[in-house]
Amino acid sequence: MRFTRSSNYHLRITVFAILILTAVGARAQTPSPSPLPTPSASATPTLESQFFKNVLRDQKAIWTAPFHLRLHDARWLAPLGLGTAALIATDQRTGDEIAESNKPLNASRIVSYAGSAYGVGSVAAAFYLLGRAKHDDRARETGILGAEAIIDSAIVVTAVKEITQRTRPSGGTSRSDFFDGGSSFPSGHSIEAWSLATIVANEYHDRAAVQIAAYGIASAVSVARFTGRKHYLSDVLVGSALGYGIGKYVYHAHHRKPSDSSGDQEDSRRSKRWPMIAPQYDRRAREYGVALAWSF
Repeated sequence: MRFTRSSNYHLRITVFAILILTAVGARAQTPSPSPLPTPSASATPTLESQFFKNVLRDQKAIWTAPFHLRLHDARWLAPLGLGTAALIATDQRTGDEIAESNKPLNASRIVSYAGSAYGVGSVAAAFYLLGRAKHDDRARETGILGAEAIIDSAIVVTAVKEITQRTRPSGGTSRSDFFDGGSSFPSGHSIEAWSLATIVANEYHDRAAVQIAAYGIASAVSVARFTGRKHYLSDVLVGSALGYGIGKYVYHAHHRKPSDSSGDQEDSRRSKRWPMIAPQYDRRAREYGVALAWSF
């Protein structure tokens, strides 16, 4: 099905508006973290047992996110919208210019592997297995939530690609056209890389080096999809925004704070460093004082 240049442009803007609302709407929602374990924590479902249920809940939240936008969301929606609109208008030109150089192709292909399903899946699995082996709850949760965000991203990007059907830069005369049987919009590698990177960065929010590495790799993957002639700049931007929004939502919706047992352990460590002070009183003997006791 073909459209004139004018009608095609307006269709692009319409598609852009719908996708941006969906992409960043998930970020606009700030759900409460999962309930903290109570003294009967043994009855609390694990993230593993709730994995597929959480994916279904995520999908409902993501696709209904545009209906929960508020006026103050325009602060981030307007700049992102204008930026995406500008890129869509210049995509064909910038795509043709990058195609004139063959130098970044090999490097771009190598970097892109980090954003593939195999790449992000391996990273999430490594976090989970390492966490289980070393009894590291943070690494374990990173792996679970990372896998959840990746699956959410894969579902969303597959659906959006089917809706938009944008032709890739190698599509010849119909390149960059929407609704023409393509699969360019948005970038799948970008959405998966950013969804996992956001989970990792939020889990390790106290480690700047980990955050820089996570977001740096995701950024490199996004750029590589453009320099490797696989996507346009608008594909990359929207894919990255989708991935960031989904990762942010999954973390805030399902992150579990350390249980009370960790606090007990901390109190136990403190008791070894500091004495327990207790008043002593014997009225008959008229003895008054303070008892100090250490635990070793």
